[in-house]
Amino acid sequence: MRFLRRSTPAAVVESEATDTGHGPAEPTRTVGKGRPTPKRREAENKRRGPAPPPPRTQREAARLAKANRPSKEQRRQAAIERRERMAAGDDRYLLPRDRGPVKAYIRDLVDSRPHLMGLFMPLAILVVLSLLVPVPAVQQYLNLFTLVALFTMIAEGIFLGITITRKARAKFPDAKIGGLGTGWYVFTRASQLRRLRVPKPRVQRGANP
Repeated sequence: MRFLRRSTPAAVVESEATDTGHGPAEPTRTVGKGRPTPKRREAENKRRGPAPPPPRTQREAARLAKANRPSKEQRRQAAIERRERMAAGDDRYLLPRDRGPVKAYIRDLVDSRPHLMGLFMPLAILVVLSLLVPVPAVQQYLNLFTLVALFTMIAEGIFLGITITRKARAKFPDAKIGGLGTGWYVFTRASQLRRLRVPKPRVQRGANP
């Protein structure tokens, strides 16, 4: 005798399968895409569409270059940022002659004390002014003073170049530091006015770098 009872879903499925003469239903499987997943670059290219054709004439090339060129304001801002980074001593924006820790150390040695070579530019202005003075005696004394100051600056530059080259070689024994190139770099740095030097001095006068 069969009692009435609540059948579970599994019992219902089993009874239906027995009544229809078929076996139990197989579990559902997830069917794959049947193709490889496209790469990210291919998907982006497909999204962007085909590349535009290259310009066929010089006028089209000029028009395309003008359209892709940054605006005047953008170029001005980029130039200002580049000058500021260069003045701050950022190696990414410095000239090749100013890059590296060796050149930074040489600049610190030059900037740590005043030099007579720093009067080179005012001396050049004085020479030009002496040519405008119509008094022969004044021109003679100015020329004499200019020659003495020039020879003094050259002697100081040679001494300073030798001294700083020795200190740089002792500080960086593994670096290749040439005497002539270092001496010229020292001379050009020391002959500029302090406020006009690029990169700007990062040490005060009297410091011991």
